[in-house]
Amino acid sequence: MVQNIPEKHKGRLITMLETIIPLRRLTLAMFITAISTVAGCAQPSEKPKTTAQQYEFAPTPSWQDEFNTPGKPDPAKWSYDLGDHGWGNNELENYTEKIENAKVENGNLVITAIKEPSGKQQYSSARLVSKGKADFTYGKFEIRAKLPKGRGTWPAIWMLASGNSYGNKGWPDNGEIDIMEHVGFDQDRLHGNIHTKAFNHAIKTNKGNNVIVKGLSEDFHVYTCEWTPETVKILVDGNAYFTFQKEATYQWPEWPFDKPFHLILNVAVGGNWGGQKGVDDSIFPQKMEVDYVRVYPLVTK
Repeated sequence: MVQNIPEKHKGRLITMLETIIPLRRLTLAMFITAISTVAGCAQPSEKPKTTAQQYEFAPTPSWQDEFNTPGKPDPAKWSYDLGDHGWGNNELENYTEKIENAKVENGNLVITAIKEPSGKQQYSSARLVSKGKADFTYGKFEIRAKLPKGRGTWPAIWMLASGNSYGNKGWPDNGEIDIMEHVGFDQDRLHGNIHTKAFNHAIKTNKGNNVIVKGLSEDFHVYTCEWTPETVKILVDGNAYFTFQKEATYQWPEWPFDKPFHLILNVAVGGNWGGQKGVDDSIFPQKMEVDYVRVYPLVTK
């Protein structure tokens, strides 16, 4: 088309074209850049991170025993495990329901181990259980107690499953939580443990820890378990010294702690652990005193 334009206008037209074409190219480049920017902004945003479940415990107990009524332990709250068969640990006591072995006096529950012929054994004691009267799934368990003293004593504050949901229908498959264990031959050491099919002392895989605490038999201390769907934490006087965490791969052999459990309070004599260094008969009678037992329910946030 240029050849039909008068000669005198050709130069001016060529100059205009040379100016317009680069502008169009520049405009196109800007347009592409703008589209790219908008497209980038339109990319889907990151998914919001899920917030970890938070657990707390109610400020007031849902179940408790303050041991304020003298006499035998409250039958609405406690039953007795009875027997002299060694309890799977070659223990040397006979557990009875006699008031001499378990009574409430001066605002405390007193469980007393006595050196005397009892059943097939030479010692008597008591083992109180809340099974069927107070069973719990999760919660904060707080027990203030003073422990017996001397070689051969084996007091415990602990929990067992109230049902038989898993595996062998008994121990260790259905779980055990030891809030407090103590052996008299190692006076200042306190133990907290859990036992399951996968983790137990019989196969030397149990999970637990111990801590040195002075005055276990001279002063009252507060023994605590905080149990949630994800952790079992053991504390003494508000200080945590063992935490068992549920891992993503755990099934019931590792974590049977999703069913009701009940409380147990007892003083054993001798046995596979408590009697490792023998029993000093000169120390008896020996007693565990319990000021209170309080259970605070789990609150999910």
